[in-house]
Amino acid sequence: MVAFGQTASKAGGCGATPVKPTAGDATPVDSRKSGHGSHLGLEVSAQRTRLQIPQDLSLEAWCRLGGRILAVCDSSAWWIGDWLVFGQNQYGDRYRRAMEETKLDYQTLRNYAWVARKFEPSRRRDSLTFQHHMEVAALSEAEQDHWLDFAVRLNWSRNELRKQIRASISGEEDDLRRQVQLSLQLDELRLERWRQAARGSNLTLTDWILFVVDEAV
Repeated sequence: MVAFGQTASKAGGCGATPVKPTAGDATPVDSRKSGHGSHLGLEVSAQRTRLQIPQDLSLEAWCRLGGRILAVCDSSAWWIGDWLVFGQNQYGDRYRRAMEETKLDYQTLRNYAWVARKFEPSRRRDSLTFQHHMEVAALSEAEQDHWLDFAVRLNWSRNELRKQIRASISGEEDDLRRQVQLSLQLDELRLERWRQAARGSNLTLTDWILFVVDEAV
């Protein structure tokens, strides 16, 4: 039996997978035995397709329980990713076997493995979700750390992190649009006259051309 907030696995198929309790496997979360949930004061049990919650569960206990459930869900994304990466390194035909084990589609499994491979465990932020890491996985390591550090410090949600990254990219694109390249085909005689005029104004040729054009409009 597995209590929320703990990790367990079963051997089976092509590798270890997160435990999936059967219909008869109740998973008690007893506040009197759980060091993480001493505030609950009630017992909650989980089955394969059901979470049994006492009717008199307090709002505070209900909120804390939800946080623990979401933590397990987020952890499972990392677990599946690490499981797939291990399979890639150790065995062949991993995704076909993985799909048979998890019933997830190829792209979903590939995303899990891709993010897990991008972040060594030591670089993963415990206070951020798997989805936060997925948002920055395509960036360089330095950029990943930059954005994740901001997300931790400012307590950004995944959506806020995405918004900030897009705003930054949009600003960079605007800067690029402002850098217009002008190509001119000049004969050598005209080019030399322009150079002399630029030297006479103590300007580079480019700055002299810009000055003349600006004065003309």
